[in-house]
Amino acid sequence: MGNAHLHSIHVHPVKAVRGIAPREAAVEPWGLAGDRRWVLVDDAGKVVTQRQQPRLALAAAELVPDGGVRLSAPGMEPLTVPVPRPWGTVPVQIFRDKVDAVPAEDEAAHAWCSAYLGIGVRLAHMDDPATRRPVDPEYARPGETVSFADGFPLLLTTTASLDALIAQDDHADEGPLPMNRFRPSVVVTGTDAWAEDDWSRLTIGDVSFRVAKTCGRCVVTTTDQGTGERGREPLYSLGRHRRLGGKLVFGQNLVPLSGGTIRVGDPVRILE
Repeated sequence: MGNAHLHSIHVHPVKAVRGIAPREAAVEPWGLAGDRRWVLVDDAGKVVTQRQQPRLALAAAELVPDGGVRLSAPGMEPLTVPVPRPWGTVPVQIFRDKVDAVPAEDEAAHAWCSAYLGIGVRLAHMDDPATRRPVDPEYARPGETVSFADGFPLLLTTTASLDALIAQDDHADEGPLPMNRFRPSVVVTGTDAWAEDDWSRLTIGDVSFRVAKTCGRCVVTTTDQGTGERGREPLYSLGRHRRLGGKLVFGQNLVPLSGGTIRVGDPVRILE
C-alpha cells in the first residue's frame, strides 16, 4: 500500500449532471466543496436523477465563484445560475429524506432545465448543509450531515477494482467501462483490487476519513455518461461477482473526520 495515492477528484455541482475534475478540492464535513449542493426536483418535490432521466448524463455543470453554477447541455445555450438568497425554502424528497432547499430565484433556470428534459422540473440549492440533512443514522455519528449526494459525503473507488471488474465483464461488446459510470468523489490508485473492502479509516494527504459502508449500486451505473444510453454492465458482472448483503457493491462511502484540502497525487494511507 505504500504507493497508494489520489488518482483523481470529481465534483458534481448539480446532482445527476456531469461534473468537473479539479486538481484539488476542499473537504467540508458534508463532502467536497461545491459537490451536489444543487438538485433538480419534479412537480411533486421529488429529486430527479439519471435513474428517471438518463439524458441528464449529457448535461454539465461548472462552479462559478459565488457557489452558483453554469449549466450547459446539447442544443441549449449555456446559462449561469447564481446562489439564491435564502428568502424561503421548499421541501425536497430525496429517497426517504425530506430536506429543505432554496429554489433558484431566476425562472429562466427552471425553464432551461424543463426545456432540456421535456418535463417540469425546478432547480434548488442546499443553503445550509450543516443542518439540512443528517447522514443515515444507521451508519452516522452524532452531527454528521451530507449534501444531496445519495447518502454519504464522499464515494471512494479504486482503479485496481475497476480493472478487476472489467476483466470479469461479460458484455465487453457494450464498449469500455469507464470510472465515470460510478460517479465517485475520489479515485485511488496503487492498491490491490478490492483492498478497500477492508478499510475502516484512512488519510488522503492530511485529511482523515472513516469508511461508513460499502456502496450498493443502481441502474445509473449502466448509463453511458457520454451518450445517455443504457446497457447491462456493470450490474450484470457485479451481480455475479460482487453481491454482498443483497446489494451489488462497488466503492466505499466515506465521512470526513477532519477538514483540509486534498490534491491529485496525495498519498493515501490506510490507518485501520
